[in-house]
Amino acid sequence: MDIAYLGPVASFTHSAAQYAFPDENLVPLGAIPDAIMAIQKGEVDAAVVPIENTIEGGVNITLDYLFHFADVPIQAEIVLPIAQHVMVHPKNEAVWKSAQKVLSHPQGLAQCAKFLQDHLYGVEQIATPSTAYAAKWIKEHPDELAAAIAPEMAATEYGLHVVQNNAQDIELNQTRFAVLSRKELKLSLPADEEKTSISVILPNNLPGALHKVLSAFSWRDIDLSKIESRPLKTSLGEYFFLIDLYSSKKTELVQNALSEIALLGGETKVLGTYHVFRILTSNGEE
Repeated sequence: MDIAYLGPVASFTHSAAQYAFPDENLVPLGAIPDAIMAIQKGEVDAAVVPIENTIEGGVNITLDYLFHFADVPIQAEIVLPIAQHVMVHPKNEAVWKSAQKVLSHPQGLAQCAKFLQDHLYGVEQIATPSTAYAAKWIKEHPDELAAAIAPEMAATEYGLHVVQNNAQDIELNQTRFAVLSRKELKLSLPADEEKTSISVILPNNLPGALHKVLSAFSWRDIDLSKIESRPLKTSLGEYFFLIDLYSSKKTELVQNALSEIALLGGETKVLGTYHVFRILTSNGEE
């Protein structure tokens, strides 16, 4: 199978894709929308994209593309520990604290906000399509006094020196990755809980609409793990909601809840029912 992921090689998404598909052909693409649309257009068999981070929350571009542009279901969720490392070209290792710019994915920069404030205050921050892209750029521009924030495997891949390990603001930093495919997938990983992700557009002009929608799940004893709002991109003040449910052995109850929301005038879309796969580090920690 061909598996698209947010590249280049040695990104966190690459790691997630390797865990999920160790024996398949992994295809690096330059941006999250590229990976999503590759599976949407049938150019690949599956795609792996980041969807939420412990520190920075939802990855908005992923959420928006899944709602507005794609109809490929989520088939699995990979939860990966995230350790952000500061790295430089070997020739700049001794003077890294004088860096004139620091590059990373916007999530990488945000996850290391305190470190940047304390150690690289005032240094220009440049957002890149992925953390690995930042590391690759540092390799290709040895004369630039710059640093990248990226995974350790990116330092190995691109011949950089790590000058600060674990620069993220909190130690327990994790990212959820969605595996998208029209095929039912069986991953060779231990599975945890089953979840269902849905989107909801609330009924118009219905007082307490959100309360009524959530009540459809509450009185059926369906536990929610997440609720988040995003702009509908139609007019100011209009939103859709993304809701994750624990759905194991509750398929019929979930369907009944969605039917009740429809009777209220709401619009729902099931983004997928899938298992969660948590990746452990070598010391057994998530």
